[in-house]
This record gives sequence, C-alpha cells and structure tokens, in this order.
Amino acid sequence: MSQMHVLVIDDDPAVREILYETLVQEGYSVSIAADGAAGIQAAKNTPVQIVVTDLQLPDIDGLAVIDRLAGIDAKIIPIMMTGFGTIETAVRAMKSGAFDFVTKPFDPETVVVIVRKAVEFYRLRQENHLLRKTVRDQYQLEQLVGVSEPIRQVLDFVRKVADSDSTVMIQGESGTGKELVARMLHFNSLRRDRPLVPVNCGAIPETLLESELFGHEKGAFTGATHTRMGRFEMANGGTIFLDEIGEMSLPLQVKLLRVLQERAFERVGGNRTIQVDVRIVAATNQDLEALVEEKRFRQDLFYRLHVIPIVIPPLRERRSDIPLLIDHFLARFNQTKHTAITGIEPDAMRLLTSYDWPGNIRELENMVERLVVLKKQGVLSLGDLPEKIYRQSAAPEIKEQFIRFSEDGINLSREVEQYEKHLIVEALRKANGVTTKAAQLLQLNRTTLVEKLKRKGVDPRIHSQSLPN
Repeated sequence: MSQMHVLVIDDDPAVREILYETLVQEGYSVSIAADGAAGIQAAKNTPVQIVVTDLQLPDIDGLAVIDRLAGIDAKIIPIMMTGFGTIETAVRAMKSGAFDFVTKPFDPETVVVIVRKAVEFYRLRQENHLLRKTVRDQYQLEQLVGVSEPIRQVLDFVRKVADSDSTVMIQGESGTGKELVARMLHFNSLRRDRPLVPVNCGAIPETLLESELFGHEKGAFTGATHTRMGRFEMANGGTIFLDEIGEMSLPLQVKLLRVLQERAFERVGGNRTIQVDVRIVAATNQDLEALVEEKRFRQDLFYRLHVIPIVIPPLRERRSDIPLLIDHFLARFNQTKHTAITGIEPDAMRLLTSYDWPGNIRELENMVERLVVLKKQGVLSLGDLPEKIYRQSAAPEIKEQFIRFSEDGINLSREVEQYEKHLIVEALRKANGVTTKAAQLLQLNRTTLVEKLKRKGVDPRIHSQSLPN
C-alpha cells in the first residue's frame, strides 16, 4: 500500500484545518469530518487506515466512534484527542483500542510523530498477517506430496490429530520429512497463530541444552550475564518441536518428564516455578524402544512422548511418489532459480524411481536442485543424472528393457538409441568428461562422438567432476 489514508474527526474547524494541511504535507491522503456520524460514514465510503478523532464530539463520543469503526474494519488504527486530558480518560481510550492519546492543545508535530508510528505499526501488522497466511498455506495438508498408500495413511493421521493437544512422537529415517509433518501439525491446529519453536536436541552441546530449553537466571553459570528465556517459554501458547529427542542425556530427560507431567519448570539457577501452556511434538530417527532396553532412554519418558506415534515411511517404500516429488521440486526450483527445465525423459525417470534414496526426500530435493542449476533449460535425461544413481541402478534397468517385451512388442530403434546413449554416458563418466578419451573408449573418432552428443542432448561438462570409477 503506497499511500495511507488518514481520517480526522473533530468539531473544531481550526483543528481539522491544521491537521489536514499538516498530514497532507507528510504525504498522506486525508479526509475530514465534523462529527462522529460523518466520520463513520466517511470510513464506510472510503477505505481508511488511520483515524484521529476527538473524544468529545457533538453527537457521539470518540470511544463509541472507535467501537463503530472497528465494526467497519478491524484493521483501522484509532488515535484519540481530547481537551480534557486526565489519566482516567487516557486509560479509557487505550482500553477501547486507541493506539495513542493526544492532549489539546497540541503541537502538530506531535500528532505527525504519532501518526507515523501508527502507520509503521499498521504496515508491520499487515506484513505479519501476510507472512502468517503464507506460512499457513505452505504447510497445508495438501502440501504433503504423494499418492502412495503409506503417505496417505500419514496424511489421514495428521488430519485427525492436528487439533488435539496430545503429545506426538514422529519417527522416521533422516530426510523423510519429520519436521515438515511437525509444522503441518502446528499450522493445522488451534495453536496456528501462536509460536512454533523448533529445537534440534542433537545439534546443541549437552552442557548448553538445558539452558536452551529452560532458560537461565543471571549469574547461574560463568558467562550468564543476564536472565535468558528458554525455548519452552518462547513456545508458550504454541508448540515446541523437539527434534532428535533420542540424543537427550538422561539427567535432562528427568526435567523434560516433569514438563510433560506438570507443564512447569525452573530456569537454570532459579527457584521460581514457571508454568507454560505448550504442545510437545518430538521426533527421532532412532529406535527409542531399543534405547529404553539399553537404559539410554527413560521408559517413563518414552511412554509420555509416545501418546500419538506417527511413522514416516522412507522414500524407497513409496516409489510411486517419486515422479510427483520430482515434478514438485522442478516447479519450485524453476521459479526460485529462474530456470526452464520442462521435464524429464522416461528412461531417466525410471532410473530415479528404481534408486533406493538412502537420504530420502532431502537427497532427492538436493539432487533436483543440482540438476536444475547445471542444466538450466530443456529436458533432463539419463546423461544428466549423478554417477552414484547411475552406478546403483542404470545397468540392471537397461538390461530389463531389452528382455521385457510387451504384447505389442518394442520400438527397436528407440531402444537401441537409448542404449547407445547409455554407453556414451558411461564412457564420458570413465573419461571424466573428456570427449577425446571417451571417443577412444568407444572406438569412435572425436568428431563422430561430438555429433552424437549434440543429437542426444548430452553435455560432457556435467561429467567433468564425476567420481572416478
């Protein structure tokens, strides 16, 4: 919004005139009204962001005007003026929703400063609203990409438990999307407008984790120069996400158990009990039941955390989702990297679908980003894929193509073309992208190989940094 609209309501023509001229000079669009009814009608006719109104008006008082304006547009920011400035009047105005209070007679510059602050507050509030909406849209349940049965079960489970305040334990291998599910739980719950505070228990040194979670008082330890709020206090009213909970030490597990039981704790070095209203979502890539048997994780804490378990399947158990995920990442990176990758060849897609993805979705996402950055435009092909994916599954996949006939037979020319491309790519990998060496391996002259590379859309530079075989 480039120009803010200010409405001035006052029965004194001199006040209206001076505020009109002053605010117009400041670059605002300004409307004026001589009483409450006219001001309310003006706000109905034209969108208004800031209202400067007198408390004592001929028809209705300024407090009633503020209340009526809130009914027209709750985003309007009211500023109250009065010639009867008392603490009681100011308190009444602020309780009615006034942003600030001006006592008459006033210096016009004072009003200008207050209006500037109100405008800044209005814009910040709008930005925060848009940001919250963007974040909520980003973590709608529909954003969990996939149609496979395992991921549909996860989606149905998240949908059922999102509105609950019960503790959730998310289990899954690294890279499966545990944090995404945690964020979906929060942003689809009744706590969506309150904080979501993530803590990676495995990334913070054990000596610092207690202070990070529960805060500390000034002087609690060397270097504690001031009182510090912990993550649980920051998450009050919202959700705390404890990632890699299996890495937490046994002494700290005891304190966490108390929070789960009582929603209360003391800061490090303090004796004042702090109560919090917080939902706890935990995640791990470990077998917590095995850790319990090994006495590395408290059994009572395990049961407190394991109220609602959600298991995220690895990508190799939901292969039918891989093409959808690739399309999803291609669309995103095309937009953010300003590239024009238009698709992926069927043989390359088959190869990617057959790969086991030990790093799961994170590995797939990183690979697609790399391909987009290197290729920039056109269609992704076998020759663009990373060597480790090729080494694991390319040869078996190509062989299967030549022994598996459909009822209608196969297109011999196309299959031979694909196999030739496969051999050329393999030669380039062995030659580390050097076309002269690759031509020797294929027993071709370099000119012939370069022509084939152009015809098949293979860029030898992509293989110049391949790992040696």
